[in-house]
Amino acid sequence: MSHTAHIRSHRKPRRSATTGIAVRAGVASGVLGMAAAGAASASAAEPVTQTLELPTLTADLATQVAQSADATQQAAANYTLQAERDAAAANAAKQAKADLAEAKQKAEAKKKKAEEARKAAAERAASRSAERTTLSASTGSSASTSTSTSTSTATGSAAAVVAFVKAQIGDAYVSGGTGPNSWDCSGLVQAAFKSVGVSLPRVSQDQSTQGTQVSLSNLQPGDILYWGSAGSAYHVAVYVGDGMFVGAQNPSSGVGEHPLSYDPPTGAVRVL
Repeated sequence: MSHTAHIRSHRKPRRSATTGIAVRAGVASGVLGMAAAGAASASAAEPVTQTLELPTLTADLATQVAQSADATQQAAANYTLQAERDAAAANAAKQAKADLAEAKQKAEAKKKKAEEARKAAAERAASRSAERTTLSASTGSSASTSTSTSTSTATGSAAAVVAFVKAQIGDAYVSGGTGPNSWDCSGLVQAAFKSVGVSLPRVSQDQSTQGTQVSLSNLQPGDILYWGSAGSAYHVAVYVGDGMFVGAQNPSSGVGEHPLSYDPPTGAVRVL
């Protein structure tokens, strides 16, 4: 047998390319046709409606909502009230601080005024003491000559004035007293001179400027003695002769008769 003899091939014959394309095209057409038919069928069906159920607003839920609203409103009101209280407290603290500062200023002013008054009183007391010391010395030096320069026996209206003041010895001293059983110094002097028809001012300051100023070394019964300076005297009495005077001195001694050395006067005036 020839080596070139034809041998049947065991390979499967190849399909034609044109046949494969036709098959695939046919399959694709079938699939597309089915898809189109499904779409057409779906579009022709009834539309689907979905219902959502919401929770029903019950009475309890409404009550809770209302309570929540009330609580919110109450909280807001509480905040407002607290803010007002805080503002009021701040204003009160500010006012208290201002009042305290004002009170301190007033207290300092009052203290200063009291200190000034105390110093002024001390100065007046020192001045009176100096005046009395000077007057005591002058009275002592003139005592030996007083008998020759003064009249010891009162006459006329002067005698009546002397008798009046002596009749009141032992009466009480009362500030503002004008008799008949209690006197102050100027009230006694005024009443004594009124008894003889002489009108005098009510207070010692004015009585110390009446009549004529006389020397303490030339006193006569019925002369008005004064303590302090003329026009600003703080005490008056009546000279009754023999180096003695009668006056309403103070609450402890009342109306009494005393020697000039007991409380030396500053000056004297003669009205009669």
